[in-house]
Amino acid sequence: MIDLLNALLVIVLAMNLFALGTSRIFSVIRIVAAQGALLGALPLLMHQRLSLPVAIAAVAAVALKGIVIPSIMMRALRDAPIKREVEPLIGLLPSIVLGALATAFALLISGPFVNADRGASALIVPASIATILIGFLQLTTRYKAISQAVGYLILENGIYIFGMLLVEAIPLVVEMGMLLDLLVGVFVISIIVNHINRAFSSMDTRRLVSLKE
Repeated sequence: MIDLLNALLVIVLAMNLFALGTSRIFSVIRIVAAQGALLGALPLLMHQRLSLPVAIAAVAAVALKGIVIPSIMMRALRDAPIKREVEPLIGLLPSIVLGALATAFALLISGPFVNADRGASALIVPASIATILIGFLQLTTRYKAISQAVGYLILENGIYIFGMLLVEAIPLVVEMGMLLDLLVGVFVISIIVNHINRAFSSMDTRRLVSLKE
């Protein structure tokens, strides 16, 4: 079970780098959707005993992260004239290099925080930290609103990975509230993207500086 969990986390880390290195926004959304669906299996692999909170967390993660939220973002992107992130603050190749460095940094600093007694994979904490850092990198180095929303999703996936260590201790209502906040946040972002697209015929958030009062 631990080997399967490690393999899943390695795939998640690889998807982070693929998301950083892809300019096509549709492809980035698909990568994050696949990552969210994979993370839905995380609580099932981490806990030997299948309890109600674990099962609900898994189903909710697959439904929201893998299906509902990507569908909302695809719908928001459908009428947009620009389908690529053509002018990122940091280029695609440097972004991949920074993402790899962030992953290495997470592996180096997470050693003291790994708690082997909980029976969890030693990759849980570094995968969480690396995903949060890469999500922040995606969020801050992209100008298209949808690309920034993808960064927000990747960052939240990192928080979700770390939260799986505490899924038995955190009340179910708290976990569901976090996923609901994520859904509402993406829904609002998609509405904002539509308004930006109608006002400026672009999803570039730099255009917002032209707004007055």
